[in-house]
This record gives sequence, structure tokens and C-alpha cells, in this order.
Amino acid sequence: MNKTVNPKDVISGNDNGPLYAARKKVYPQSVSGTFRRIRWGLMAFCLSVYYFLPFVRWNRGLGAPSQAVLIDLPNSRFYFFFIELWPQEVYYFTGLLIVAAVALFLMNSIGGRIWCGYLCPQTVWTDLFYAVERLIEGDRRERMKKDASTDPMKLERISEIVLKHSIWLLIAWWTGGAWVLYFNDAPTLVKELVTFQGPMIAYIWIGILTATTYLLAGYMREQVCTYMCPWPRIQAALTDEWALNVTYRYDRGEKRTSVKKAAELRALGQQVGDCVDCYQCVAVCPTGIDIRKGPQMECIQCGLCIDACDNVMSKIGRPKRLIGYDNDINIHRRQEGKAPIYRIVRARTIVYGAIIAVVGGFMIYTLATRRLLDINVLHDRNPVAVKLSDGSIRNAYTVRLLNKSGYDRVIATDANGPVNATVHVVGVDSVTPDRPMIVIPRDTTSELRLLVTAPAENNPERSIPVHFHVMDIGLGVAASTTDNFVSP
Repeated sequence: MNKTVNPKDVISGNDNGPLYAARKKVYPQSVSGTFRRIRWGLMAFCLSVYYFLPFVRWNRGLGAPSQAVLIDLPNSRFYFFFIELWPQEVYYFTGLLIVAAVALFLMNSIGGRIWCGYLCPQTVWTDLFYAVERLIEGDRRERMKKDASTDPMKLERISEIVLKHSIWLLIAWWTGGAWVLYFNDAPTLVKELVTFQGPMIAYIWIGILTATTYLLAGYMREQVCTYMCPWPRIQAALTDEWALNVTYRYDRGEKRTSVKKAAELRALGQQVGDCVDCYQCVAVCPTGIDIRKGPQMECIQCGLCIDACDNVMSKIGRPKRLIGYDNDINIHRRQEGKAPIYRIVRARTIVYGAIIAVVGGFMIYTLATRRLLDINVLHDRNPVAVKLSDGSIRNAYTVRLLNKSGYDRVIATDANGPVNATVHVVGVDSVTPDRPMIVIPRDTTSELRLLVTAPAENNPERSIPVHFHVMDIGLGVAASTTDNFVSP
């Protein structure tokens, strides 16, 4: 029978309990192995790209920015090597966000939190800060012993702390400095910053990013992954039973016992597992969890526990991969004496891959076929049309021409629709009055006032379409648009 519970009893029972769990400092131990080498390589690659990419040059012609990757906010341009994006092309960034999100889903459906364990900025910088800490203060046992010491700080200990935090601050400062270099010419901005002639906004952002990098990677560390980041909660809803996660293979590891005890039990014919309960998997974990307790939200699946366990298994002469990328389906199959099955290609991964291919292919196609010359026309509304003294009809338009190329263009302008219409560009002289020739500077948007005049006798008193056509007379590149020509 169900018993009714008084809410007051429940509330009063928790009055003396803590509102949150106090943090226990994590001391990850260094480890060597396959996944550690992968993390070192990806860290070196990611940090090299981030820190040095602003200094890569790309020749775009005389007068154009020579920085390969540049976010030019004053001129509303984004440069990425040979690609130049305008504000009107913001849909490319939307496409990139879609591809990035679906790629994250794909990684999760294949290998769990691959992003968190190997590529996340929080993981990369925290790993770098841990490396500095180990280099200066020693490995896990040395750091724990020094932090637990009750003796007054000696000069050697003070010097270690000062050196560690100085290097941390230097890394954090260069992290913030590298970020602002993406928004201006890097060599020029570096010179201005060093001589204290840089823009104030640059110093502000360097200060903000220095502080956040220092605090997040130096102090908060695993707490960012556990409490601040939403991805651990989201990925739990996206994963399925076939996804490969860092898993303790309990079918082989249980029951746990020491090497000596295991030999005695096996001699008696009893079943024992390969796990020797050495806690090396816990010691190397950057979030301080025990992977043998099963899937946990705190696990970033970096694979370091796999390396630690493999090292122990090698020393005691037992097969490796007691901990590995696996799933419960295969564990149960091995318990039943069946061979494991790995389904990387399945409906979920096919759909994710198809979305990435379609969106990415569409972006590449539109980028490859986009027009570097474009025209937009806005009809004047007050007045809509004017009847001149000779009876002819005149409509005025505001024409915006976009020249996205890296050179000036000589443009011929035509308006087709009204019979015997003439075109005149206000403020521009041309040797061909019926077909004005104008020069549009490179990488600019030019706004023109264009007048279209047509005799009344050959044009009915109604609205008719007028087709505006512009052509680069040197290259034959053209663009067109349509509006209306109306009678008063």
C-alpha cells in the first residue's frame, strides 16, 4: 500500500544538508599511451592554428588585406584565404553552424564525446595548464603532498607557485592577444599593442580573454565540463545503444582482486576478473571519476584511463583494452559467448552524414557559382512617375551595384522594356548617352541615381516590366534585375 508523505517532513529532513557538493580538487597523473599521444598531437595542432594563423599571408592584390584569415568589421568583410564574404552572404555562416552542429551529433553517435575529450577549447587549454603544473610542481603524488603540507611555505615552494602562475598568465595573455589579431592586420596590431598605441577595445578584449582563460583552465577546470557546459546533458539525449563510449568491460574485469589473490583463486578453479583494483584509471582521469562505475556525466571520454589500464595489463601480462571504446550491447554479447558487433554505419550516422554532405555541397556550389557583380534596384515612390513637357514619361530608380572582385570594372547599363527608352545616370557623363558606361571600384558597393525616359505615344498608360542589365564590357560578366515602369 502506498503511504502518504507529508511534504513538511521531507523538507525538514533536509534542513541540515548542504545545498551543493563541495569540490574535491583533482590531481590527474601523467600517463603515456596511444590516446595520450593523440591528445598531444591534437593539442599541438589546435594551438598552432589558433596562435599563428593570423600571421599567415595571402596575396589578394594591391590595396587589399594580405592576412589569410581576417574579420574586417569596419569594412564588413570576412576573408578566409581565397574566399571573401559580404554581409549579404551571412547565410554561409548559417550553413557553417548547421554543419558544425550536425558534425557534433555525428561524432557523438560514433564515438561519444570525442569533441569534449580531444578538441574542446576548455579541454585543450586545461590540458596545457596541467602540463605546465606537472613540469614545475611534479606529478600527482608530489602535488598532493605539497598541497597537504602544513609547514610554512619555503622559498622553493613560493618560487614554484609564482613561476607556475606566471606561465599560466602568459599563456592566457597570448590567448587573448591572438584572438584580437583576427580582427586587424596581425603584424601591424602587434606593433601597436607593444608600443601602447593600439585601440582601447583591443586591450579590453585581451584583458577579458586573459582573465577567463586563466580562471577556466587554471582553477575551474573539470567544473566547467560538469556544471557550466550544456553538452553533457544534450549528448545523453542524442546517443544510442550503438555509440562507442569509453567503457569498463565488466564482463572481463569482474570480480576484482589483486594479482596474487587472483592466482590463488584461479588455482582453486574460481572465476576472477582481470581488474586488479589498482585505481590507475581514477588517478589519470582529468575529472576524477571511476570509469568502472559505468557511464557518468562527468566523463569527457578522453581515453587516458584506457592508456593507464593498458599499461597495467602489459606489466602483469594480461590482454589490453580492459577499458576501451565499446558499448553494453557487446558486453552482453561476450557474456553470452557471441562475437561483438560494431555498427558505425547505421540509420542515424547515415542521416547525419547526408545532412552534412547536402548542406556542405550546397554551400560549395553557391560559393563556386556566386556572382561577383550584382545589381539591386529600388523604384522611387514619390513621385512614382513624371510626365515631361514634351510628353515623355520618366521614372527614377536608385540602383545599387556590387563589385565583389579585386579590380575596378567598367560597367555598361541598359534598361529594356519601355519602347525607345533612354537611360541617364545622374552625375555621370558618358560618351554613349543611351547606354551609360560607368566605373565601379573594386570590392565596393556603389549607389547610383538612374533615370529611365520613354515617349508616351509608344508606351501604354499602365505598368510594364523594365529589365535592368549591367555588363562588365571587359570580361562580359553580367547581372540583371526587374522592376516596373509606370505612367503618371
